[in-house]
Amino acid sequence: MKTIIEPFRIKSVEPIRLTSRPERERLARAAGYNLFGLHSDDVLIDLLTDSGTGAMSSLQWAAVMQGDESYAGSPSFFRFEAAVQNLMPFKHIIPTHQGRAAEAILFSIFGGKGRRIPSNTHFDTTRGNIEASGAMGDDLVIAEGKDPQSLHPFKGNMDLARLEAYLAEHHAEVPLVMITITNNAGGGQPVSLANIRAVADLAHRHGKPFVIDGCRFAENAWFIKTREEGQAERSIPEIVRDCFAVADGMTMSAKKDAFGNIGGWLALNDDDLAEEARGHLIRTEGFPTYGGLAGRDLDALAQGLVEIVDEDYLRYRIRTHQYIVERLDAMGGSGGEARGRACGLHRRAGVAVAYSAAGISGAGLGGRAL
Repeated sequence: MKTIIEPFRIKSVEPIRLTSRPERERLARAAGYNLFGLHSDDVLIDLLTDSGTGAMSSLQWAAVMQGDESYAGSPSFFRFEAAVQNLMPFKHIIPTHQGRAAEAILFSIFGGKGRRIPSNTHFDTTRGNIEASGAMGDDLVIAEGKDPQSLHPFKGNMDLARLEAYLAEHHAEVPLVMITITNNAGGGQPVSLANIRAVADLAHRHGKPFVIDGCRFAENAWFIKTREEGQAERSIPEIVRDCFAVADGMTMSAKKDAFGNIGGWLALNDDDLAEEARGHLIRTEGFPTYGGLAGRDLDALAQGLVEIVDEDYLRYRIRTHQYIVERLDAMGGSGGEARGRACGLHRRAGVAVAYSAAGISGAGLGGRAL
């Protein structure tokens, strides 16, 4: 299939301001060529991130209207909790204002000077929260994950031999084992279900909790379904549940695979850890049934979790990324690293090449084209 149409209707539009090339060049110079310094309304094509920047669906906007803003015990929280637990079978669901807040709570418990935390590749906020606690984060992604031209189907996999050796060498310093799906800081590359299970098994055999950063769990499940042997006939929700069934906890930025503009959560199975986490939540985020979010945000996220596992949508989303990579390759850019997912695509210099070839003045830094 060469092209694919959107499996949704667009009911509202927002105008954008067109700028001239001299104006774009002036704005880039004024920002010191740091594209994070631009005003967003001066940016014509903004690929800085997909985190929290998407449009919500009509049903999410409808859900916003039933949001209950009670300080404690809001029905919005219980709808949110049920939606999370429908896909991720954890006992305790602790809402936060976004993923990095969940990480901060997690590493207030598991971090500390002298500790080391392995993952496939730690995302920047994850590593920042680890290091802020005094601990160290180590990346153990497979070799193919560092090769932009490799066509390995699961370049986000953790290197199991390296992990086993790491746990043997640093057993006393390791409080938990993490993995990110998809491997966000490694180009958004997927992780196989077999690898998730194997990492969980290694962690548990060494007596360590296993925690998943679930930032793009639905995309990861789609790649498992389409690339992993024996998974093709299974539904996305079934695959998602299997991914998290072997974990002891998870962190989540709901600004990605929950279609939210804000939000996140920490999920745990251990009662004592959850109690400690809620204490930190109350000090820094809010009461455990809102966690720094409005009730309307919780309802929007609950609906987003229903919609994200729709296979027509995921097929469209992945095919869109593939189309961009094909166009980059055809125009002489290198889209190789994005063949898993285009999460890392906008960070590549190849984007600037494509913009230039299309007659657009752009720069690869930060992924914005003026």
